[in-house]
Amino acid sequence: MINRRAFLGATAATLALAPAGIALGGLKRPIEIVDDRYGVPHIRAETIPDAFFGQGYVVARDRLFQIDLSHRRELGRMAEAFGVEFAPLDAVARLFHYRGDVEAELRAVPDDVLACARAYVAGINARIDELSANPSLLPLEYRILGVMPLKWDVRELVLARAASLGNVDDEVRRAQLAALGLLDLDAVIAPLRPAWTMTVPDGLDTAAVSEADLGVMRRGGLPFGPATPTTEPAEPAADRANAGSNAWTVSAARSATGRPILANDPHLGIGGFGPRHVAHLSAPGLDVIGGGAPGLPGIMQGHTDRFAFGRTNFHIDQEDLFVLELHPDDPERYRHAGGWKRFERVEASIPVKGAAAQTVTLRYSVQGPVISHDPARHRATALGSIAMQPGGSGAFGMIAINLARDWASLRQAFRLHPSPTNFHYADIDGNTGWQVIGFAPVRKTGDGLLPVPGDGRYDWTGVRDFASLPSEYNPQQGWFASANQNNLPPDWPRDRIPAFSFRDPYRYERIVEVLSSQARHSLADSVALQHDTLSTPARQLLALLPRRQSEAADMLRRWDAQIDGDSAAAALFEILWRDLGQRMLATIVPERAKSLVTEIAPSVLLGLLAHPDARLGDDPVAARDALFDASLEAAWATAGQLMGNDPAKWRWATLHQVRLVHPLARVPAIAAAFPAIEGAGTGGDSYTVMARWLGNGPSWRVGGGAGYIQVIDVGAWDNSLMLNLPGQSNDPRSPHYRDQYAPWIAGRMEPMLFSRAAVEASAAGRLTLRPPRTYR
Repeated sequence: MINRRAFLGATAATLALAPAGIALGGLKRPIEIVDDRYGVPHIRAETIPDAFFGQGYVVARDRLFQIDLSHRRELGRMAEAFGVEFAPLDAVARLFHYRGDVEAELRAVPDDVLACARAYVAGINARIDELSANPSLLPLEYRILGVMPLKWDVRELVLARAASLGNVDDEVRRAQLAALGLLDLDAVIAPLRPAWTMTVPDGLDTAAVSEADLGVMRRGGLPFGPATPTTEPAEPAADRANAGSNAWTVSAARSATGRPILANDPHLGIGGFGPRHVAHLSAPGLDVIGGGAPGLPGIMQGHTDRFAFGRTNFHIDQEDLFVLELHPDDPERYRHAGGWKRFERVEASIPVKGAAAQTVTLRYSVQGPVISHDPARHRATALGSIAMQPGGSGAFGMIAINLARDWASLRQAFRLHPSPTNFHYADIDGNTGWQVIGFAPVRKTGDGLLPVPGDGRYDWTGVRDFASLPSEYNPQQGWFASANQNNLPPDWPRDRIPAFSFRDPYRYERIVEVLSSQARHSLADSVALQHDTLSTPARQLLALLPRRQSEAADMLRRWDAQIDGDSAAAALFEILWRDLGQRMLATIVPERAKSLVTEIAPSVLLGLLAHPDARLGDDPVAARDALFDASLEAAWATAGQLMGNDPAKWRWATLHQVRLVHPLARVPAIAAAFPAIEGAGTGGDSYTVMARWLGNGPSWRVGGGAGYIQVIDVGAWDNSLMLNLPGQSNDPRSPHYRDQYAPWIAGRMEPMLFSRAAVEASAAGRLTLRPPRTYR
């Protein structure tokens, strides 16, 4: 049972220490942390590195198990805490540790940035030391699982590069379709944007490509479950306790405030730990607030005292799958550059709880980590990845951005930012800017769309940074937006297209429709647009409804295409949309490709409904009509089964529930200690500006979307607004465990307090941290 009173009592006792302070190693000068009523810590330091120390401390205070679990997993140190079942996952993590000179990577980071990273790590470690000295304050997970948090080292920010397939599974699928002579079918799943004609790379045997080529990357998630050993947590005494996006920037000339407005809502997974933690870091020369990624130093979207900034995902193909031919007599060599080259081999020892350490062999080719090695087939595959290149760690980019003072200094900071991003900017002088940032591989040849032979012909020859990518400063139209659409300029060079995976433009088109219609855009307009539920696919589908009358068609004809939570027609549409897609796939995909083509792009579905072609049979129009009629009938019946027989009581929110659970809730003791955050449904879907994705099915629950939301009034900072689902703390005993769940459901924004006066007026707690030598 959760003893909330004990938790709050211990928190109050901690805050009562503020006049004297808590002595923490690694801190240079005293810092003050003021928590406002929304759970946001405002860190006031005397030096910039100490401000980042404070950020490390507060994120460990609020989210320790979250960052510790991720850190332990990336380091490949799960088995030493949780047992032998985790050893294979540790081996994969270690395979993606940087193989270059870690110290050289650190030397390449500007001194001021590196000092802040060291301080952030020291802040995390200070909190861990504090808990180690008093284990009764540990988050509940540690007492349940019987483990302790790992200390951090700044070198690990460079070492651990995180195993990621990127789009390599798409490459494998395309090769398999090509082997069937059906490569064109790939456009049913993922139409290429920009348009492009795929060709099979010379020398690639598509018939030999299979999911086995993904090798160790096919391993599932963490094997936690009911059998995971736990220790029984004692009842605490009364005196002790304790992953698509939208952004738009409006110039002062188009703003109702006379100042720029920057709005941003990153779309990440919803259902487990919250992906953002809000903090305010201030020191002489630094004043920045916003949402950060727990475990990554710095603020990812928010504002400084000089400028606001936001971000959405851009698309750069940063991974390639290389197929290697092994020597028939020596599987430790592979064909390359006209000869045979030996793999670099690393023998890694993985500690295992309760058992002997396991030794694993890690292999590397010139292209990257070897993810499959099959001597019997004389075949191996290697994963080329930007993350494994020099400078490929993303750990320092946010710090550099936070330290910048203007557009010119930001362009220096962008050199430390490898991940693909549309960066939005607006400053107090009225300037606005958009810059695509990230690293793009330079390929000898090829387009990255299919696997390639690893014999040297398709190797990477270098990396391009942000300077080779699009940008715009003070655009004439007075606003710009990004929503993962293809925003390459029309005349962009064909040989420098960074990817072909840009998303459907529905959210962007709706944003453009709204912004273009407003002579003056206000903060309230941005909030309304972030919660806009008009569905372009629904609007297009309504125009295609059969003229024949039916209960389902009649309900939809009366509908405004808004995916509102209280709408019966929205619920019916979502059921119909899924059913239409399944029926269309069954109709147009040959039997031999059904295991490969398992989803249909919305633009393809709508195109076939509007313009049926021979893929639907000898009489495409009749086939389309029959398919539509069958789907309408089935959707009506399914709606009745799910929501009852009275259509007047149907609601999309009844199906589209928002439920967040601890990622380790498969462990019964964790599930019991961490109550699910649930109880409400919502509107929106994958294609509305108010992004609330459906999960993978068969349920209709929210699987992702805009958990963190911000609207920034540039220069009048206290007018800025935010939400952070479900709250700042992962501890169920904290008042900030789920306090933003109801406001997020309702779309009721909360203030992003910035000025000292505004923060003091809303202060709910205060803590002073001191270095040991000044502790009195």
